[in-house]
Amino acid sequence: MVSMFRDGLLKGKRILVTGGGTGLGKEMAEDYLRLGAEVYICGRRKNVLDETAKELMDRHGGSVKTHSVDIRVAQAVDDMVGEIWADGGPLSGLVNNAAGNFISPTKDLSPRGFDAIANIVFHGSFYVTHAVGTRWIADKVKGSVISILTTWIWNGGPFTVPSAMSKAGINIMTKSLAAEWGPYGIRLNAIAPGPFPTEGAWARLSPGQSTDGEGSREGIPMGRVGEMDELKNLATFLMGDGCEYLTGQTIAIDGAGYSAGGGNFSRLSKLTDDDWGKMREMIRSANDKDKAQRSV
Repeated sequence: MVSMFRDGLLKGKRILVTGGGTGLGKEMAEDYLRLGAEVYICGRRKNVLDETAKELMDRHGGSVKTHSVDIRVAQAVDDMVGEIWADGGPLSGLVNNAAGNFISPTKDLSPRGFDAIANIVFHGSFYVTHAVGTRWIADKVKGSVISILTTWIWNGGPFTVPSAMSKAGINIMTKSLAAEWGPYGIRLNAIAPGPFPTEGAWARLSPGQSTDGEGSREGIPMGRVGEMDELKNLATFLMGDGCEYLTGQTIAIDGAGYSAGGGNFSRLSKLTDDDWGKMREMIRSANDKDKAQRSV
């Protein structure tokens, strides 16, 4: 691990990471815990959340508490945030990490498929931000929000239109609320990662490819995918004290892929209908596996 920060940097902070049981959310939650924060993680799969919490606490000590919640339901989100406040006081930070995504030709996309992504990323991120932010304002407490976006918010996301549209909306939320809530001492920033291979994301965005990122390096000037320590260091920097004047920004961490014209799925236009059929089956299999875990 290559950490830029001293031990105990986040001591006294209470941070909620949505989608914190797996992938990027788990990685960020671990770093916050390691640096002294009290961490809350939420998601729909209670068993996965509890396993992650135990794993992280066994490794680093500290406190990781879990909440099973569907962030697409505004009342459920508000109830969860109320429980967190009652458990030990206001949060210090929020990471909007929960997401859903899959690749598909937009002509084949159903309204249900569109809503499956938009309800998590667009609606859900707003619901959590609103539930936390309004409590900060009422309590006269400062706070920091980080949203995990993508570089598609700038150059489009062919074959990932629901995600690109939804994350572009959260980018504007970040800028808008940074101005509106700045007087209350509330900061909002976002991170737009390039390829950081994780099992869950790759099963839906690069089906059939290994998580070593071999097929995702094309078009990235640095010639490689991201390393988790790099993402965690940025997430810690934005959450820590000492940069309170930084707000309303979305920062790309993608090896200059976006600047070089990469960072999206335009290459998929070369696929045939048969190719898409095979990929849909692989994505469906990954989704069925997740649904089975949620029912445990």
